[in-house]
Amino acid sequence: MSPTILQSPRSVPLQQDATIMGLVGLAHASSHFAHLLLAPLFPVFMTEFGLSYAELGLLMSTFFVVSGLGQATSGFVVDRLGARPMLFVALGIFVLACVAASRVTGYAGLVGVAALAGLGNATFHPVDFTILSQRVSHPRLGHAFSVHGLTGYLGWAAAPVFLVTLSGLYNWRTAYLAAAVMYVGILLLLILQRDKLSTQVAVQHEGVAAEHSMAFMKLPVVWWCFAFFLFSTMTLAVVQSFSVSILKAMHGVSFEAATLTLSAYMVCGAVGTFVGGFIAGRTANSDRVVAASMAVAAVLLALCGTGLLGAVGTMVVLAGTGFAVGIGGPSRDMMIKNATPKGATGRVYGLVYSGLDTGFALSPFVFGVFMDRGWYGATLFGAAAVLLLSVVAALGVGRRTAAAIAPARQQV
Repeated sequence: MSPTILQSPRSVPLQQDATIMGLVGLAHASSHFAHLLLAPLFPVFMTEFGLSYAELGLLMSTFFVVSGLGQATSGFVVDRLGARPMLFVALGIFVLACVAASRVTGYAGLVGVAALAGLGNATFHPVDFTILSQRVSHPRLGHAFSVHGLTGYLGWAAAPVFLVTLSGLYNWRTAYLAAAVMYVGILLLLILQRDKLSTQVAVQHEGVAAEHSMAFMKLPVVWWCFAFFLFSTMTLAVVQSFSVSILKAMHGVSFEAATLTLSAYMVCGAVGTFVGGFIAGRTANSDRVVAASMAVAAVLLALCGTGLLGAVGTMVVLAGTGFAVGIGGPSRDMMIKNATPKGATGRVYGLVYSGLDTGFALSPFVFGVFMDRGWYGATLFGAAAVLLLSVVAALGVGRRTAAAIAPARQQV
């Protein structure tokens, strides 16, 4: 017997939906801020602690290994206990991670911060999509996914500016304490608005076999979704972790200008996600939108890798790559939703989005070796090639989802 899932009404006030989107979006932005809790200050850590690119890449790998393992299992917890308590716990862990970051004295401390922040990040996607799927009316889900993706990009964009600016004005330890205060404020706001974040748990009735809750893992389409996130986020990890260093090495761009380019990439991604929300709401074949946007982004990234565009041209095109990826974001979430069995939202999103964590974990470690050898252009070419693999995965998801829907349509 399938778990009971709360269904959103067909028509609810816009203000109610918008409030829920905004609260979930704020939480999502905070989790993406945590993705870049360490990376923007890599140059500082290299100087202060004498670290290599490979060691820095391992920090990101630590974050996403912990997050991925936690995310793959947290979906079950969210389905059983509800999304709201898991959200509050995660934000509390982020506060602890920021305080710990302000006090580190070496590489071991940074590894500990990465692991703690990764643990906090583990529950966010199952939490977010469970709340959105249950609390937002179905006709506005495309826009809800757009807002969700957009706020994620804004969180990524804010982290480098926030941390680098405060580090320049004060010092990097003070910047992390300020980040801790920010997370406390977000947690307090969500607690005050907690009635809008409640979800109905999935109840397993007596006699239901334990393996029933694992049945979704036998569906090939779920693993195609996992593969899509694995490949697409390996590319994103390169941009987040190494784009600043690549711009400095290939074109002599200043640290501040390179950091602003990374933020511009995220802002362009947010704009693309906003536009993509309208596309997702009007396009039936979400997989094709995703595949097209990722293919364009791969071409742009490869152009940056040639080094022929010059400093300004590379910065502009790299930022434009974010727009292309952002266009496919809402359609990507619709693609996953369409492939999700009824009553398994938390579990499926937990497993599928652990592919995101796996990609983030593998990529900095692999491409950190490229960076240590001075293969800056090859790093971008490699990222573009991996992004093309995500195109194949997206089309694979679409084919298998369509194959699963076709028999049901024939019976109607």
